[in-house]
Amino acid sequence: MDYSDLKLTDWLPTSVKEAKLRGWNEVDIVLFSGDAYVDHPSFGSAVIGRLYESMGLRVVIVPQPNWRDDLRDFRKFGKPRLFFGVSAGNMDSMVNHYTANRRLRSDDAYTPDGKAGFRPDYASVVYTKILKDIYPDTPVILGGVEASLRRLSHYDYWKDELKPSVLIESGADMLVYGMGEKPMREIVELLESGSSFSDLIDIPQTCYIKRDNQTVKNNNIINLFSYEDCIKERIKHAKNFKHIEQESNKLNASVLTQNAMGKTVVVNPPYKPMTTKEIDASFALPYTRLPHPRYKNKGAIPAYEMIRHSVNIHRGCFGGCSFCTISAHQGKFIASRSEKSVLKEVKQVTQMPDFKGYISDIGGPSANMYRMEGKDKDICVKCTRPSCIYPRICKNLNTNHLPLTNLYKKARAIKGVKKAFIGSGIRYDLFLDDSVINQPDKRNYFKEVIQHHVSGRLKVAPEHTEDSVLKQMRKPPFKMFVKLKSIFDRSNKDLGINQQLIPYFISSHPGCKEEDMKRLGDTAKNMNYKLEQVQDFTPTPMTVATVIYYSGYHPYTLEKVYTARSREDKLKQRSHFFWYKKNSDSPNQNKHKNKRRDNSYKKRDRRGYNK
Repeated sequence: MDYSDLKLTDWLPTSVKEAKLRGWNEVDIVLFSGDAYVDHPSFGSAVIGRLYESMGLRVVIVPQPNWRDDLRDFRKFGKPRLFFGVSAGNMDSMVNHYTANRRLRSDDAYTPDGKAGFRPDYASVVYTKILKDIYPDTPVILGGVEASLRRLSHYDYWKDELKPSVLIESGADMLVYGMGEKPMREIVELLESGSSFSDLIDIPQTCYIKRDNQTVKNNNIINLFSYEDCIKERIKHAKNFKHIEQESNKLNASVLTQNAMGKTVVVNPPYKPMTTKEIDASFALPYTRLPHPRYKNKGAIPAYEMIRHSVNIHRGCFGGCSFCTISAHQGKFIASRSEKSVLKEVKQVTQMPDFKGYISDIGGPSANMYRMEGKDKDICVKCTRPSCIYPRICKNLNTNHLPLTNLYKKARAIKGVKKAFIGSGIRYDLFLDDSVINQPDKRNYFKEVIQHHVSGRLKVAPEHTEDSVLKQMRKPPFKMFVKLKSIFDRSNKDLGINQQLIPYFISSHPGCKEEDMKRLGDTAKNMNYKLEQVQDFTPTPMTVATVIYYSGYHPYTLEKVYTARSREDKLKQRSHFFWYKKNSDSPNQNKHKNKRRDNSYKKRDRRGYNK
């Protein structure tokens, strides 16, 4: 870190003293976050805070407030003129706190020195309840990943129960789901124009609890099964999810409503994807790209260390993997930055005092979806597919890799850049599927990646070896990974370099039986893979796989699907990863390495889930 050329007022205020340095005696908006305040476009509170600053508002951030003491952190700025904003942070607080075996983690990557214990379980609910108790008449808006994925009834793995919308549980006045710049801007613009908060019921990408005298002003309404119905009949929760996923990924979506605990939750349709101009504007806000000085000498913030020399080039993912929440939060339609915007940020990174010439990542939720979209937008408007590439690549999808390849070339040509690596996951089916593999832009793309953008190890995610399991995951057949490895190895030999292809795998995913894992282990052994990057499936809110785990039914076919649920069955499945170690199914034998693998997967989650 280097603070030598910066003043305290270059960051958004986090204390009353800092607010007074700006001449503020009162504030317009107070943002609470479960993360430390890092002033970087990969951290949600910084993005929304800088957005409001650009609108001329007096906005402050309270990072990781102490919820255990006299609650002074919640009182120090007093009542804001407009509202409070609450986010659990860049990760769901329960995923942040617990492993797949529900063991408490000993670290928190979004806290200085990686220390645990600086945010509560279910942080969105805890923070909001405190604020509503102290300031009952001041609106509270929930946002961030945790709230976004819990906007309707959802299965909570850590309590092993179905929970209602977090709006009901927390008592918040509104919930903003997905990437928040557009709805958060419109909320303020309407309030500043004289609208009352209670009248803000038509804003896209927001959720609210309908009052008795309110009418939902939309002709396209889908009334989901109630929360209580879903508890009584789990198949109804599965039926609900098909609507939830489809409407989350439509260009012209319907309003969703769900009754729960005597109340009605209304979910408005999402905004259209951000334009290049809009996403460029968000990344052009005056971030310092550094943690706030309050953390000086308190140790590095691991999540920041991972991305400090990286550049995010787009948002969204149209992969639709069954276990992934990216499209549920960021959407399936890709919002890409302009080449000019990306290269400007690369130049900014090269000016950082600690930059040694290596860009750690030029990517996104999936590294190679940059500028990909439907050729005919009218077809996209009618589409209800959750994935544009599974079970086959949509014929309407433009999969041209040339813009991305050109961007790579220009980035590595910038003065001071020795290497620009790709740390994000690559969807190799986008260039290896039989329908596209012979196109020149696909061959050139992977050649460029291998020759110039691999830091010794290229990580990809086949996730499993058995096609029956991969079908449940919405992933391509394993033979495609075999093809990838063949090309990768041959290219390395031709180039005279020695790089590794590192695969990720998941055990205990819905549809996966122990015999499937045994075959996975045998395949890994035959390929001489001593697997490191592995994870036991963790059910997280708002994924197909989690719905199957809870209900037992696939939401699209309503067929019953087997899922390993007991600790014993899950350990047996996981043991097959480690064919090269004796007694690998012993819980005590695995204790230290399980923690290492869980942390490894948590890093993997952060690449996509925190954008």
